[in-house]
Amino acid sequence: MIGITGFRVTLLAACAGMAACAVPPAKMASAPSAAREAAELQTAGVANPEIWPTYEYPVPLQADDEARIASLLGRMTLEEKIGQLIQADLCCVTPEDIRTYNLGSILVGGNSGPNGNDLSPAPDWLAAADDFYLASVDTSDGGVGIPIVWGTDAVHGHSNIIGATIFPHNIGLGAMRDIDLIEKIGAITAKEIRVTGQEWTFAPTVAVPQDFRWGRAYEGYSSDPDLVASYVGAMVRGLQGPPSNDNLLAGPYVIASTKHFLADGGTDAGVDQGDSSISEEKLRDIHGKPYGPAIAEGVSTVMVSFSSWQGKKMTGNRSLVTGVLKDRMNFGGFVVSDWNAHGQVEGCTNESCPQALMAGIDMYMAPDTWKPIYEDLLARARAGAIPMERIDDAVSQILRVKGRLGLFEASKPSERPYSGRYELLGAPEHRAVARETVRKSLVLLKNQGILPLAPGGRLLVAGDGADDIARQSGGWTLSWQGTGVDNSHFPGATSIWDGLKQAVEAGGGKAELSPDGSFSERPDAAVVVFGETPYAEFQGDRAALALDPELTAPYETMKALKAQGIPVVALMITGRPLYVNPALNSADAFVVAWLPGSEGGGVADVLVGDEDGNARFDFTGILPAAWPRTTLLSEGTLYDYGYGLNYKSPQGSWTALPELDTASLTGDSRLWFSAGSPAARWSLLVNGVEGEVQTRVTTVPAEALGGRARVTAENYRVQEGARRFAISDGTASVQLRNFEPVDIDRETNADILLLVTMKVWDAPDSARLGAIGPDSEGFTQFALPESDEFIRYGIPLKCLRTKGADVASLTQPFVLETHGHTDFAIGEVRLGTDAEVVLPCN
Repeated sequence: MIGITGFRVTLLAACAGMAACAVPPAKMASAPSAAREAAELQTAGVANPEIWPTYEYPVPLQADDEARIASLLGRMTLEEKIGQLIQADLCCVTPEDIRTYNLGSILVGGNSGPNGNDLSPAPDWLAAADDFYLASVDTSDGGVGIPIVWGTDAVHGHSNIIGATIFPHNIGLGAMRDIDLIEKIGAITAKEIRVTGQEWTFAPTVAVPQDFRWGRAYEGYSSDPDLVASYVGAMVRGLQGPPSNDNLLAGPYVIASTKHFLADGGTDAGVDQGDSSISEEKLRDIHGKPYGPAIAEGVSTVMVSFSSWQGKKMTGNRSLVTGVLKDRMNFGGFVVSDWNAHGQVEGCTNESCPQALMAGIDMYMAPDTWKPIYEDLLARARAGAIPMERIDDAVSQILRVKGRLGLFEASKPSERPYSGRYELLGAPEHRAVARETVRKSLVLLKNQGILPLAPGGRLLVAGDGADDIARQSGGWTLSWQGTGVDNSHFPGATSIWDGLKQAVEAGGGKAELSPDGSFSERPDAAVVVFGETPYAEFQGDRAALALDPELTAPYETMKALKAQGIPVVALMITGRPLYVNPALNSADAFVVAWLPGSEGGGVADVLVGDEDGNARFDFTGILPAAWPRTTLLSEGTLYDYGYGLNYKSPQGSWTALPELDTASLTGDSRLWFSAGSPAARWSLLVNGVEGEVQTRVTTVPAEALGGRARVTAENYRVQEGARRFAISDGTASVQLRNFEPVDIDRETNADILLLVTMKVWDAPDSARLGAIGPDSEGFTQFALPESDEFIRYGIPLKCLRTKGADVASLTQPFVLETHGHTDFAIGEVRLGTDAEVVLPCN
């Protein structure tokens, strides 16, 4: 491990001519033939570090810190050392656990929060920070008392906290092309984090998305590695300050984490946590490039990806984590894994994975499995199966970062600078920067003379996304998926509708909000706000680059308004470029707003002109990735990377674009039953006890189980959109079967639920919900009460695994078994997070 200031290594091998090598302070030389031959003979998934660039890690090693580390290592017990390697989630750990196990870190997952409430007010977060800190430094039992560090996903502002400034997601920042603003965003985010007592953000995401079907693509700045690399250093500087900082907590700083190492944005077909089968040269030149400027700015931590390269999981890939990142690139901070990602390493489980430590992981993010991981590592270390040298190295790196942070000198969080200054959350000067960011991120794809809008006229604002701050903010906002919240959770924020209304009324005009496009007074123009709804990992993956069918209704609104001679501006909320030709054809102007965050007024700043008809602000944003002509980018580009009009652009004639029927192309692997039918290649079954004939339901009404069960249609969302099951007596089960085993193992690492939407007329004596595989099954018992309406129940997927189901191979991923007389209907079965009732795992 090399991390000493002043150490420089000449860049070798095939980096010659590579743009990434131009990032200071890397140097390059011609590639020796031996390195080229090694690359040609490469074993799948094993990197050749000698062909990667080297960098200087500029953080000076402080003599006092090094002496302290040596002293602590000499005094720490093995138990204390193992504890430092573990990070637990707030959901599943207490201050007493910290005191007992000497854990090195906690994090707050997307659906976690103090007191079990992810929407806890800011003072509760600071109080919790105090509680965990004081437990960590308690030496009453004779321990050394190393302070804990708290990490949070503040990925576009301090986005877990009600009232904080929410900046546009990274893809919008990529359209902005303003490095100075990037640094300001980092600095503001750090300051707001410090208000509530946390010290570490899992940002910036430096993914370079290559397939925007990936559900986390909006977390990447761009598909272009040069653009991503140009932003990274500025964001790290904003969060951490200069690399020379040796006490970040004395100033308005936190430690940063670049993620996810490596190629999370390069998986085949854009599958989250999937495999990237690209060459090592592409791995280096595209996905490795942003790590150079991050290291050059002294980023404190790097988070390793769930994904794999050439079949080998990154979290267990020693050639990349140790060989490339630590030894070759000279990264001098510590390496943390992602949420239970160690459990996906070959030969590992969530409860046991020494392979990750040996690969170079310094801290296990083991949110709900921290205790078995701790016990497993401790037992192996006692037995000599894990070298003490590796344990001491990992602990030293963690202590080194804590020393740089200033944790050893700091008092409890509430007594540190900026703590408790709640007026800084969403402060006017912070919101002003966010609003400027929104203005600069907007991309104009079409303008037939309608923009800028006259402020003195009558404006209709339509579309289901116009007055929805959660929707315009996207995932990773207050909740993991960005769902379950509404405008009341965003005090001080401005929706797109509010911004437009304020701008028009300030100019003497009138504005009317009407989601369906109807109006009481004929407008001079209409803005139709449409696009994606919030999502994050798992939920965001798509089969095609198109809106889900239920989100395309605004197309008809645009057409209807246009047919009445009303000029239409299409304003799209989206985390990625998508096929939207019908909207482009119908609208007179088309603007991409991306996911603008809490300051929707920035949209109106550009769309609404002044009283003289001139623009107040021009469009400056350009596309951070190519825009597709169809539902697959491989079928052609409609607008190239870097495209974007402004008010000075000529207004050419419009040639209608071809329009596709996308309903059958946007197949959603999370949706297993809806509109009265199972998904393609699935079957709806009614089964009973052994010896009874299983019935496959294809039409209704239908009889099953020798007349014990009758299946009919019931309305849900659409006519006959549900199936009703009347069972006279005995045991019966409703099942969904897929002849190709379903693998939901990766989804069990997070808080994904198996959801079933039901209405119950007659409750059964008892019920259980679960899944069946070729050689396994797992069920949970629950009460199914009568209800007057459809209710969405959910069971955590991890419960199915706990109960014995092999979640990597399920032939019947949904089985609802009832006992006794019952009458119920099922409207939908899918994976998701938005249960109205979460069933216990018992």
